[in-house]
Amino acid sequence: MPNKRPLGLPSVRLILIAAFAGILAGAVAVYVKPTLSGNATETADSACEGAVQQAKSVSELATGEIAALTATAEPRRLQALTFKGPDGGALTLANFEGKTVLLNLWATWCGPCREEMPALNRLQEQKGGDRFEVVAINIDTGGDEKPKAFLDETGVHHLAYYRDSTMGVFNALKKEGLAFGLPVTLVINRQGCLIGSMNGPAAWDGEQAKTLVDKVSAL
Repeated sequence: MPNKRPLGLPSVRLILIAAFAGILAGAVAVYVKPTLSGNATETADSACEGAVQQAKSVSELATGEIAALTATAEPRRLQALTFKGPDGGALTLANFEGKTVLLNLWATWCGPCREEMPALNRLQEQKGGDRFEVVAINIDTGGDEKPKAFLDETGVHHLAYYRDSTMGVFNALKKEGLAFGLPVTLVINRQGCLIGSMNGPAAWDGEQAKTLVDKVSAL
């Protein structure tokens, strides 16, 4: 049986990967699986004018293991994102308004995603509640058996099971210029506005990540 790391301590390998991702912040992520092509420009959203200061906080706090996190120049809502909840019902980001959301796309075929998931699980365990949630959306095609088996095998039990087997949510983010590969992570404020994004993995259970969650959730 493999040795387990103590709860709350990020993987050394994941920290090194995240640090390298920070050096390459702004470059195209290399954890890619081909999908539909498409580009889109960011558009201003008047409903998100108050999120500009939060985006500045993201920029200030994006250091260390989350250095690859980029603040959004023009915060806006991503209304096209639809996926399924634990009960199989359709959801959008509107269902999470009132909470700060760390939205993450992952797949079982993505090696860095598999390394990152336990850290996301610990972040949800330690910080999840009425004001914050990690919304990790699996985009494996096919049935639920493989992703659910992976979560069970790795002890990821604090994350709700969100799913999009069509990969539509990934392609929507790709058209927005936000997703180049996997994993991809977005920071969404309590009003449903995008304030930060990252391509590549991070040690989301580290101190910088928890400080970011505390700061943004309090605004």
